[in-house]
Amino acid sequence: MADETIGIVGAGIVGLATAREIALRRPGTRVVVLDKEQDVAVHQTGHNSGVVHAGIYYPPGSLKARLCTRGMGLLREYCADRALPYDECGKLVVAVTGDELPRMEALYAKALENRVPGLRRLTAGEIGEIEPHAAGKAALHSPRTAITDYTWIAREFAKDIADSGGEVRLGFEVTGVTRVPNGVEVRSGADTVRVDRLILCAGLQSDAVARLAEDGAEPRIIPFRGEYMTVRPAKTHMVRGLIYPVPDPRYPFLGVHFTRRVSGDVEVGPNAVLAYAREGYRRTRVSPRDLAGIVSWPGTWHMARQHWRTGLKEMYGSLSKSAYMKAARLYVPEIGAADVVRAGAGVRAQALDRDGTLVDDFRIHRVGRVTSVRNAPSPAATSSMAIAEHLVDAVFGEPIGP
Repeated sequence: MADETIGIVGAGIVGLATAREIALRRPGTRVVVLDKEQDVAVHQTGHNSGVVHAGIYYPPGSLKARLCTRGMGLLREYCADRALPYDECGKLVVAVTGDELPRMEALYAKALENRVPGLRRLTAGEIGEIEPHAAGKAALHSPRTAITDYTWIAREFAKDIADSGGEVRLGFEVTGVTRVPNGVEVRSGADTVRVDRLILCAGLQSDAVARLAEDGAEPRIIPFRGEYMTVRPAKTHMVRGLIYPVPDPRYPFLGVHFTRRVSGDVEVGPNAVLAYAREGYRRTRVSPRDLAGIVSWPGTWHMARQHWRTGLKEMYGSLSKSAYMKAARLYVPEIGAADVVRAGAGVRAQALDRDGTLVDDFRIHRVGRVTSVRNAPSPAATSSMAIAEHLVDAVFGEPIGP
């Protein structure tokens, strides 16, 4: 229907990319993006590390693998077209112990299946050719991994939406979702917006907003704060691009790593500590409602029983700069606790199933005229334009499963 109105909850990069995709592919469709904040990209989009992932980590055939590869190409083209920063500085994934070498080889095989461009193995001696100050027994080099600024991209998406006749309505906190004949009403206090279809891209609030739309309780969003350090200017030259550890396959987190930003700064992080508020960017921020939601979810306790040692280690690193940098120094030995200062933090919306499983792949549900993105962690920013294509295909094409 050419005169449909499509509502999208969430003005992060996924919501904005989806609104833009609808406006481009379905001329005549009215698009309205609703967000409770006074600006776009306030939460996960505006607090991530700016990395454009090449698809190394994701199970072949998964949504993450398919949409990351497609999304990286679309994002590169978009940034070139709009003169937005996009620097293919490359990434090393470094094994520092012999025990990590088999995991690195498994990662290499997975990345080859995902057709990661230009990926190659490096010996210990070859690491220094890419990163002269890095150390390790072996590494994978991904030359096409890039950095950008996702907040700038999100703002450009918002301009595209406005230019196409759509609307980004800020200061609209969704308090109710009601199905009506041939449509959906979305409420914010006394204000109501009626749409023909609704797409929920609510990030940290994705489960709460989905429940308003009568979707299920599972998965629950459990917030994890990721804290960063910034390397002092005297040593930023020691990191040319991105230096990552070989990840632990038990967790969806990639471990503390070194990241060059498009500003020229170098960050270390993030860690992953349980936050006591969904928007708990400070350690002292506690939301009684959010905390109650965390402790009342059975999956939280299943997760705690499985991973409490790792949780304690992460908490210790959060409190102690020396402990935080102990692991990081394995990769760049010349950068220690005295060479970094505490910087900002982000909060990751980690979806958790009832049985304690940390949901890894993107997860999308549909209930009638409402489609909900229930899990979109990293590489969601890289994949945003491809996720948008996938959502538009799903909403206007064949039904999809959870």
